[in-house]
Amino acid sequence: MSDNGYQLIAITLYMILMLAIGWYAFRRTDNLTDYMLGGRSLGPAVTALSAGAADMSGWLLMGLPGAVYAAGLVEGWIAIGLTIGAYTNWRIVAPRLRVYTQVSDNAITIPSFLDSRLKDSSKLLRIASGLIILVFFTFYVSSGMVSGGVFFESSFGYSYHTGLFIVAGVVVAYTLFGGFLAVSYTDFIQGLTMFVALIAVPIVGLYYTGGVSETLATIKEVNPDMLSLVATATTAGVISSLAWGLGYFGQPHIIVRFMAISSVKETKQARRIGIGWMFLSLFGAVATALVGVAYFKQNNLTLEDPETVFISLGQIFFHPFIAGVMLAAILAAIMSTISSQLIVTSSALVEDIYKKVFNKNASDKHYVFMGRMAVLAVSLVAFYLSWEQNDTILKLVSFAWAGFGSAFGPIILLALYWRKLTNWGALSGMVVGAVVAYVWGSNAALHAMLYEIVPGFFSALVIAIIVSLVTYKKNERIEQEFDETLRILKEEH
Repeated sequence: MSDNGYQLIAITLYMILMLAIGWYAFRRTDNLTDYMLGGRSLGPAVTALSAGAADMSGWLLMGLPGAVYAAGLVEGWIAIGLTIGAYTNWRIVAPRLRVYTQVSDNAITIPSFLDSRLKDSSKLLRIASGLIILVFFTFYVSSGMVSGGVFFESSFGYSYHTGLFIVAGVVVAYTLFGGFLAVSYTDFIQGLTMFVALIAVPIVGLYYTGGVSETLATIKEVNPDMLSLVATATTAGVISSLAWGLGYFGQPHIIVRFMAISSVKETKQARRIGIGWMFLSLFGAVATALVGVAYFKQNNLTLEDPETVFISLGQIFFHPFIAGVMLAAILAAIMSTISSQLIVTSSALVEDIYKKVFNKNASDKHYVFMGRMAVLAVSLVAFYLSWEQNDTILKLVSFAWAGFGSAFGPIILLALYWRKLTNWGALSGMVVGAVVAYVWGSNAALHAMLYEIVPGFFSALVIAIIVSLVTYKKNERIEQEFDETLRILKEEH
């Protein structure tokens, strides 16, 4: 059998497993809370790895190794910033969000939590935040589909559109039928696959490159600065890279996992698993790049595209079937992010817009059906946008991280920790954060000077505080819920 044949078998088995998990989750989904939040029943390991897999996407296996392969450890500052951001997110957001969303009308989406937490009678905050999620995640999903199409085109020689149909078909099927549980369970498997692949490649690679000392010596031959975090770094560049960590507080597809864990006590164990997974996976990605530099130098080989270093080493070091599992890891990274964003977009459309604006009194069964239709509708729009492979969609993704981080991050933190946040303060901060991030990011000179999440995040924070202080009126129900959240946290965490 050809190498391609073995790899296709591995990919096919992986796809069948994803669909089987979707069917299992479908059998366990009875109501809207099940469909949108898994009935708040996730264990710590599933919560941790599904959050990680949803977060990392193909950047972990292609983007980061490619950047380090090309420029050295100076590109590792983003990984450091993300690890610090993720740890802080688990530490200060996860426990409180898990409790507060249940105390405040059992909110099952981020917009519904903000609406309930701030007692926004106008519903403007809920609808605005739902629309932001809907628009940006539709582009996000589309970019994932583009990546899936490119993956099949570059790995197997299929046409871009064939790859697009395969990836979109499988992801939409298990997300549409299985909902949040299917997304979380498949993300767990995908997270494990990514982790094992990223650890295996550099460990086996060290055998081929002569061990740690020989590998490091070869890297220094290529470029003495490659092993330095600071040799070619600039202060603004380091700040911009570290600032990626600020984005975590406002990413709906990540923090929704905190709402779904079965109890607040388990957030501590989930944090340890999640950060352990993240640290080792990022370390593996960086190590893969460095081993690649040494291997290609020692064997007088040239790598045309640095972002393929993980794929190339997997195919060189392992049997074609195992190399197929490595390819499945990349596909897992792409698909886990698409599915997570699809379910969050569906919940924004149904729970935060359709249910509140158009049909408030339907049955749970109807809302679950509408949730599935929303997944299908968003998928079709995203599929249409990705039909013509273009860079514009992919560029929007880098803004979306900054946009969500700036618009939602400061508001989530204030909602959880400051009693005096008002609906007008939250709405003003959200709009200002998104606008500043967009304007800054659209200006090439400003973007080159500093990543737009920094001005976006802090302008949103300042505006939200100022407007809240001006519009604040004491609300007994808000006070009671805030106190109840603190009481439960003290007792259970």
